[in-house]
Amino acid sequence: DGMNVLFIVVDDLRPVLGCYGDKLVKSPNIDQLASQSIVFSNAYAQQAVCAPSRVSFLTGRRPDTTRLYDFYSYWRVHAGNYSTMPQYFKENGYMTLSVGKVFHPGVSSNYSDDYPYSWSIPPFHPSTEKYENDKTCRGKDGRLYANLVCPVDVTEMPGGTLPDIQTTEEAIRLLNVMKTKKQKFFLAVGYHKPHIPLRYPQEFLKLYPLENITLAPDPWVPEKLPSVAYNPWMDIRQRDDVKALNVSFPYGPLPDDFQRQIRQSYYAAVSYLDMQVGLLLNALDDVGLSNSTMVVFTADHGWSLGEHGEWAKYSNFDVATRVPLMFYVPGITASSASQGERVFPYLDPFRHTLGLVPQGQSKKVVELVSLFSTLAELAGLQVPAVCPETSLHVALCTEGASIVRYFNSSEENVEKEGDCDDTNRCYNEEPVAFSQYPRPADTPQWNSDKPRLKDIRIMGYSMRTVDYRYTVWVQFNPDNFSADFEDVHAGELYLVETDPNQDYNIYNNTLHGHLFKKVLG
Repeated sequence: DGMNVLFIVVDDLRPVLGCYGDKLVKSPNIDQLASQSIVFSNAYAQQAVCAPSRVSFLTGRRPDTTRLYDFYSYWRVHAGNYSTMPQYFKENGYMTLSVGKVFHPGVSSNYSDDYPYSWSIPPFHPSTEKYENDKTCRGKDGRLYANLVCPVDVTEMPGGTLPDIQTTEEAIRLLNVMKTKKQKFFLAVGYHKPHIPLRYPQEFLKLYPLENITLAPDPWVPEKLPSVAYNPWMDIRQRDDVKALNVSFPYGPLPDDFQRQIRQSYYAAVSYLDMQVGLLLNALDDVGLSNSTMVVFTADHGWSLGEHGEWAKYSNFDVATRVPLMFYVPGITASSASQGERVFPYLDPFRHTLGLVPQGQSKKVVELVSLFSTLAELAGLQVPAVCPETSLHVALCTEGASIVRYFNSSEENVEKEGDCDDTNRCYNEEPVAFSQYPRPADTPQWNSDKPRLKDIRIMGYSMRTVDYRYTVWVQFNPDNFSADFEDVHAGELYLVETDPNQDYNIYNNTLHGHLFKKVLG
């Protein structure tokens, strides 16, 4: 009988984690998971915004195939009746369960988180989710505001709790139910933080004294950044505390001291998340399922923390597209624990700084669209076929090849000659991650971060390899979902080795015809 799956997806989490080399953050529980996992240090989302990214990795199709670039359509109606990863597990005898934010709620998952297709029972949402954007943040004057930076006293919150705490409690309850059921399960747990507002129990601020918080290494808008590439961070401008700063549109900048506060609160929210993940994994030990459950940990995309003078997601930069990605597979990434031995003892972020190193680390460039085929292969299910060139009519296929072949970390670049899959793309080609982002105009405007489909005029197609990031912003027609690669509005090229922060665009002083051909796929 196959292995259970615990699939943890976090909202807006860039890899600020100890196991990714961040020196400031306190993330002992996620680091402990990493120490038993294979960790991918070069994993990228297909679009840096919640709904399109989630629908992409849950269906194993790219945004050009789901035709979801905004929040306002349901792929089964608008594109094709694509099977999802949980649906595939359900059809293969798994009990599939959704807790918290897994699908993006609303029309993009049919107001039901794609139930009953994807899940065996109706998905769980925390009852306190509805207060997320209410005025629950105490200002210096003692009044309540809807702030971006929002450390809180949990006892004062509606219901005396927070959504992620409720999500952990429900996931633990379901683990206990599944222990007695003896049926294999696919449990997806979606955490909200560090998504804005940065609302978390105030004690986590203690971990990050303000004097230890620096600005981003490159807090300015790069001189050669095409204006179409810039995202004006409208969502944070709408929060009460940011509004009060009267920051100019579109480039700002935010005052330095406030930038530090945002960065401090983002880190604090990550440690709060780490505590939830620690409690959840500790419960997996408690019910005796750590030896028979694989754990996947990732995020829907990253989040800019002032780099390039930008905040939030909504761009093609690494800070917005790169995500943590790790797989714990008992017997494969870690030797099986003996009876009664704990794999994931809970670690208090206020006490433990572990400095644990990942069990195995792969620098291979990988994409979230590969999750579906990877999890199918790890679970011993038949891996869905590779999609044909156009696949609107194909219910079950995948546009992301399984990455299980990278799990043996001893391979760096030695792959068998002629090791080709059905699409004749040989594996010894350099791996590439594709991301994309739509824009309504060449210059930043009020809807540049989240243009609706009908307003999209330009699509930025971006390609990340281990050596470079190459992006072309091309004319796009939303009526027939077509990009015109003859009509290039702007381009970006960054070399990883000499410009790891992507500040010096060399597109205009480099020949890149060969890269352009690769973007065309």
